[in-house]
Amino acid sequence: MRVVFLGTPEFAVPSLETLIQDPSVDVVAVITQPDRKSGRGQRLTPPPVKVVAERYEIPCHQFQSLRKSPESLTLMRSLSPDVAVVVAFGQILIREFFEIPRQGTVNVHASILPFYRGAAPAAHAIWNGDSETGVTIMKIDEGMDTGDILNMETLPIPNSMSTGELEVVLAQRGAELLMQTLGGYVSGDIVPVAQDHSKATLAPRIKKSDGRIDWTRTADSLHNQVRAMNPWPGSFFTWKEVEVKFWKSAVEAGSGDSSVDPGQVVAAEGDNLLISCGKGSVLRALELQLPSRKRVSAKDFLNGTQLKQGDRFS
Repeated sequence: MRVVFLGTPEFAVPSLETLIQDPSVDVVAVITQPDRKSGRGQRLTPPPVKVVAERYEIPCHQFQSLRKSPESLTLMRSLSPDVAVVVAFGQILIREFFEIPRQGTVNVHASILPFYRGAAPAAHAIWNGDSETGVTIMKIDEGMDTGDILNMETLPIPNSMSTGELEVVLAQRGAELLMQTLGGYVSGDIVPVAQDHSKATLAPRIKKSDGRIDWTRTADSLHNQVRAMNPWPGSFFTWKEVEVKFWKSAVEAGSGDSSVDPGQVVAAEGDNLLISCGKGSVLRALELQLPSRKRVSAKDFLNGTQLKQGDRFS
């Protein structure tokens, strides 16, 4: 089976490696996005998928925009693939491109479609406090994650899990489900099933501003936000005109004093850093970070600052 693989970030790596290691699959080329500047030194860094392609000596082609690159169509036709596989590529494909493979183009999506169509399904599932999500293998069409479904699997979301942790699980399970599905799809044994578009929800790209903490919201809601924004962009609040990153939290059992203003520190001793939130709820801070410093536990944060009970976060 001749396969062209399109993907970019770390999430796509398990699917690519699983395809490469399957003796029934010949990954004839990888298509990914250009190298980007990253880190403090702004060094030009290749996408994780490119690193894997080069390790296995698979031809790798990089496009800023497939839509604006007619040569991408020429390339795809010359490769003569049986099927193309897309995993977190980061660009919407035009019909002329995704219909070139003899069996079309399939996608690994990190949600149970039609729920959470878009760029950040795992983050939105956690942000909304969902107890489960999953992965879907679908055929690509011209819409945003609107294609027919080939296979899917539901997975639980533990209440302490962050987006980064969830994406690791979904990436691995998505790779396994892809390989369970691809052969049956190409042979015709798996029949695509249309999505119920009336139930669709969206998961747009996360913005940095989404990480801002509003202490008037309940502790449950803020705990979900902290988890959802980890690893990017990180939740944050202001204390003494300094932006503090909030990386890990827990909801304190019971209820606090509803007369205490949201954002007020109600305990700051030992490893106990408790903050009043909306409706009298209380959030426990477990891991925080000051600017230009490393992430630390609540205990180390308290030891390194003069934070005390009664102080107020904004």
